[in-house]
Amino acid sequence: MNDVRAYLAGLDGEALVDLVMTQAMNDDRLRQQLLMKAARKGPGGLDLATYRRAIDRAVDAGDFVEYGEARGYARGIDDAIDGIEELLGEGHAAEAIGLTEHALSAVERSMESVDDSDGAMGGILQRLQEIHHSACAKAAPDPEELATRLFEWELRTDWDTFFGAADTYADVLGEKGLAIYRQLAEAEWARVPALKAGEDDPSKYGSRFRITHIMEALACQSGDVEALVAVKERDLSSAYAYLEIAEVYLKAGQHDRALSWGERGLEAFPARTDSRLREFVATEYHRRRRHDEAMVIAWAEFADSPDLERLQRLKAHADRTGQWPVWRDKGLAYVREQVERVKREAQRSRWRWPGHGDHSELVRIFLWEKDVDAAWSEAKAGGCSSALWRELAARREKAFPADALAVYQQQIEPVLAAKNNDAYADAVGLLRKVRGLMVRLGRRPEFDQYLGAVRAAHKPKRNFMKLLDRARWEDLA
Repeated sequence: MNDVRAYLAGLDGEALVDLVMTQAMNDDRLRQQLLMKAARKGPGGLDLATYRRAIDRAVDAGDFVEYGEARGYARGIDDAIDGIEELLGEGHAAEAIGLTEHALSAVERSMESVDDSDGAMGGILQRLQEIHHSACAKAAPDPEELATRLFEWELRTDWDTFFGAADTYADVLGEKGLAIYRQLAEAEWARVPALKAGEDDPSKYGSRFRITHIMEALACQSGDVEALVAVKERDLSSAYAYLEIAEVYLKAGQHDRALSWGERGLEAFPARTDSRLREFVATEYHRRRRHDEAMVIAWAEFADSPDLERLQRLKAHADRTGQWPVWRDKGLAYVREQVERVKREAQRSRWRWPGHGDHSELVRIFLWEKDVDAAWSEAKAGGCSSALWRELAARREKAFPADALAVYQQQIEPVLAAKNNDAYADAVGLLRKVRGLMVRLGRRPEFDQYLGAVRAAHKPKRNFMKLLDRARWEDLA
């Protein structure tokens, strides 16, 4: 390329222009870049129409943009945005505001027609918003007009454009702009219906969510706790909504009000309520040394779904009372009751699912308690998941190699039934474990017979056969 540079340096100006023009006519991205640069130097002054056309051409793909094309497509839009950024750097801040808003509208329209799995288009939206804010900070546009545009955009967008504008643009809007923004928000908020327990709003995750976030941001700006609670109180359709209000009061140091809202939430949603709400109220009871009430809530949470994770949470609460042994026995007995109940239901049902009603949860609990013998007994008595059988085998193979050997051998056929390369590799790994344990048990010749039987049974699985051939069993220690 040094030779190329020397060659170009030797050309006269006209030859260089011809060379660049020829290339630009065959390179759309280069052509658009040159058009925008030329638009800044025209005899009539800055030509914004050229910029808008360049943006539109870059964004208009004409058809759906597949994943493999998305990166190149996004680079073309970034090139057009580079032109806006250059314009801003040259002192055209007011013009950059209009162009970024034009580009944002165009990109938003295109989002449904692009496979944006890599997030490049989201990055473009973010970049445009950053340029827009910088341009507003430099140009100081009319704050009332800007507030109106930002609010309307934030409320209608499906792409989080200008999300949180009241905070992001507070330095640009000032008191005058924020007053208009608040006025518009409050007018929209007045049309939002209150929701009680169990009620729903079709726009809950659309326009309602956006205006709620706007009102929360304005309340946070004011520093008024009650104003923030008043916003959140508009939607009490879920147990979590009560927790959010409780946490607002907790953060403000108002523990009594925080607990009151937590208790109201449990009363409004008495059955299978939000586990985080229960945790909040139980923790607050502990803080007040109302341990018995805390344990009632902790037990209710465990009883809803008696698994290891909830037993661990129950222990965390019981430890604060010094009564874990009592609650541990009660919890374990309840898990056994539920296992038996599921077994009875499975026997009465026409449909049965693998593992339904086995002792997996009991095995998990005993493994957590590091009681491997008890976990093994439960697995032998009622079965457990394949992953747990393997974990048990791994923990017992040192002291009880025959037990581990039996487990690994039982795993091989179900694994091979998957009939894919990952399963075949897994099966070879299990066979290695089988061989190692047979060698330890003085049964080395038996492995050759066992391996031969596996080969014979699965000979049609060519990829599995290749893996077995590569394993070089005779070289293993």
